Amino acid sequence: MKTIDLRSDTVTKPTPEMREAMFTCEVGDDVYGDDPTVNKLEELAAKTLGKEAALFVPTGTMGNQLCIMAHTKPSDELILSRNCHVVAYEVNAAAALSGVGYALVDHPNDYVTAEDVHNYVRSKNVHFPDTGLVCVENALANGLVVPLDVMQATYAAAKSHGLPVHMDGARIFNAAVALGVDVKELAACCDSITFCLSKGLCAPAGSVICADAKFIDKARRLRKLLGAGMRQVGVLAAPGIIAIEKMTKRLHIDHENATTLATKLGELDGVEIPTMPQINMVFFKITRENFDHPAFTAGLLKKGIKSNTVRGAGVYRLATHNDFDPADIPYVVQCVRELIS
Repeated sequence: MKTIDLRSDTVTKPTPEMREAMFTCEVGDDVYGDDPTVNKLEELAAKTLGKEAALFVPTGTMGNQLCIMAHTKPSDELILSRNCHVVAYEVNAAAALSGVGYALVDHPNDYVTAEDVHNYVRSKNVHFPDTGLVCVENALANGLVVPLDVMQATYAAAKSHGLPVHMDGARIFNAAVALGVDVKELAACCDSITFCLSKGLCAPAGSVICADAKFIDKARRLRKLLGAGMRQVGVLAAPGIIAIEKMTKRLHIDHENATTLATKLGELDGVEIPTMPQINMVFFKITRENFDHPAFTAGLLKKGIKSNTVRGAGVYRLATHNDFDPADIPYVVQCVRELIS
């Protein structure tokens, strides 16, 4: 049986070109700074996002946590969305690694706005922690994108309080495509940014931090502290270069496939689409009373469809990606129809 894996855009396999690049790339010892392929990736990433320097790291979570460590001191407080990736999906690492707390913003769309920054920043008081950092995200974990003017206003508000801004830009290229802007415009709304090479861009692993050179030097030292000083890692950087140069140019296809899939699912009785996709993520809700959700997920799997649930029964996420064949959309919709009827 054919497997249709819609759990995430992290399930993509490296392209044939990436595999060839991994085989033929020149490598060196990255801890000594002499892996030419890693250096090329970091230079490309910094240039693409309009930042001064960049650092290759194993994962997006590590990238975010290194930036939090570099921006803050123990007992600081972060302003960030309650449902953002740093809070919801990173094992509370900021508390463990940086000793910081959270000021959680409850915005209907999971934004962090300029008003939120003004409202949540701490005044100077012996009883209060210092506000050390504003963390934003684009695209959001809920599949939405934050408009450029909102990002710009949030950044300006943070600067008015003397606060740095870190952006979890795991899918920043998806956000740029959805908004129709150059990725540099979004990256200009933060002091540091992390983006993933393995989410939708088909690289087998890795993320990149982009910021000014002084910050990257500090993050590089912290990367070593966490045991992530890597050696001949050009074999992973090589597909990352292709991810930036080529795979970012095809993301609109994933967005179009997600919109088509959401539209077809939304036509089914008993299925609700809370918001139409803005990137490559389809969220849908089954509205039937007393519905057996575990049986639904198991039923999809028996039919060869891997899916993802979202924080509680009834809401599901399907992510389109390079390895998804749009010709399978009718089959996916048919299987959902059969299992809810």
